[in-house]
Amino acid sequence: MMDLLGYGAFFLTTALIFSLITLGLNLQWGLTGLFNVGVAGFVAIGAYTSALLTTPDDAARLGGFDLPILIGWLGAMLLGGVAAAITGIATLRLRSDYLAITTFGVAVVVQLVALNAQKLTGGPFGIGFIPRPFGGLAETPLLFNLSNLAIVSVVTLIVYLALEHLSRSPWGRVLKALREDERAAISLGKSARFYRVQAFAVGGAIMALAGALQAHFTGFIAPDNYLPALTFQVWVMLIVGGSGSNIGAVTGSILVWAIWAGSGALTSMLFSPEQQARAASLQIVAIGVMLCVILLVRPNGLFGDKPRRARFGKGTKAAPDESAARP
Repeated sequence: MMDLLGYGAFFLTTALIFSLITLGLNLQWGLTGLFNVGVAGFVAIGAYTSALLTTPDDAARLGGFDLPILIGWLGAMLLGGVAAAITGIATLRLRSDYLAITTFGVAVVVQLVALNAQKLTGGPFGIGFIPRPFGGLAETPLLFNLSNLAIVSVVTLIVYLALEHLSRSPWGRVLKALREDERAAISLGKSARFYRVQAFAVGGAIMALAGALQAHFTGFIAPDNYLPALTFQVWVMLIVGGSGSNIGAVTGSILVWAIWAGSGALTSMLFSPEQQARAASLQIVAIGVMLCVILLVRPNGLFGDKPRRARFGKGTKAAPDESAARP
């Protein structure tokens, strides 16, 4: 029973970290309409920044300033926001498809730097000995996982409430206006580029914060953690939950991560160790099937706006005959 509770806390902690990433993407895409395919890059920036700021001094690489964990998280948000702002300033004049290509290129560049800049990032060996919140409780997995779950839950709740407030504020209404009708918003004196760079920077900072939380929760990071598959996972989470809905972003993250983890456990039970490497691709299949089913039932996601359909016999009778009314 204790092991089950410990695993449940571990599962929810990981799911809520994904929820943070998805909330950042929802601000960029769901609220503003910015097609970011470089999610993994901004998560990696946050993870490596916080790791370099908080790990002990290491002669094998730069960094290792041994600062408090909170400073690492704030530094991750700052650098992630700045990187997203620079990317936005350089690319937000492009159309959505070119913006997607550019952000994907940014993610690839970040991953390659993490892989090859061994003096800074540890290269393929990654960075270990990252300080973990409540590290003294590591010998008691249940207490350790529950403590980290509490921290991640509080951070996720704060970000969720802040984004809910922003989406209802005048700033959020401008972003929605730019998403729906850019020309109309510009005609009212709103700077499309200014607001979009702001939204892209805030979303990137949230993604970087999630990467920092994940780094300190696991205690180790490596370039293989930030492959394009991470971006695919986050996009599926947002689509399943419902683009434009913050509660949908959180719910979709938990649901998709449950299916991802459950399918991984199932393949390990059904297949021998020699076949598990090939069977791991079934996780992608399970996510794809679930995505198809949800899109067939709820085209806009679980919490997305349901399109209104005209009802025969009511809408048609209520609508006047314009041709008959004309003289």
